Amino acid sequence: MKITVNKLIIKNKEEELVNISFEIKNSLALVGQSGSGKSLTLKALLNMLPSNLTQTLDFKADFKPQRGKNISIVPQNPFTALSPLTRIKKQFMLDANEAKEYMKMVGLETKLLDRYPSELSGGQLQRVIIAISLSSKPKLLLLDEPTTALDSDSKRAILELILELQKKVGYKILFVTHDIEATKELCQDIAILKNGTIVERGSVLELFDNPKDDYTKELIESNFKHRGKRV
Repeated sequence: MKITVNKLIIKNKEEELVNISFEIKNSLALVGQSGSGKSLTLKALLNMLPSNLTQTLDFKADFKPQRGKNISIVPQNPFTALSPLTRIKKQFMLDANEAKEYMKMVGLETKLLDRYPSELSGGQLQRVIIAISLSSKPKLLLLDEPTTALDSDSKRAILELILELQKKVGYKILFVTHDIEATKELCQDIAILKNGTIVERGSVLELFDNPKDDYTKELIESNFKHRGKRV
């Protein structure tokens, strides 16, 4: 079953910050520059908006959105997402045997459970976070630019892992990013967000082949320029 957000409106008093609707059939990328409303959208779905903002959310699926139960998030920076003074095994809300199974699921040795986050690499930490996220058996996995802090090899490995686990577990994906190129590797559909509204949507392949909105064209062009500079 697809997940449908028929309406998501986020306001600061009378100012409308976000007004969007979208469907997640399998995997959807929500792409936009900083300040476009991506983070607010995630916080609204997690019921974590700051108290000065209000939201109207019309959410349709075969479950009710509940953070930590059927919705989980993989955050942007793995180095700040875990408690630095707590061993990895204590950051799972599971018994030791269950935690080991989830570590194996994401390709990590179970001996890492006895280590502290500072003893792991960025790629290992992000795998731990994915394992913790999946331990609640989510039906919707939110990805908040989960590869930003990783090198190119780790980035590709994490995206491949998320896709591989999706086939096994069956969760839907909402991938929030400013890196439009990364959406090719992870998502089937895409929506372009600008100033709190969606200006273009469709399949990832169709949008790259034939972008219609000038803002979308700028995002694609700037992404390729950025990649060229890094090379």
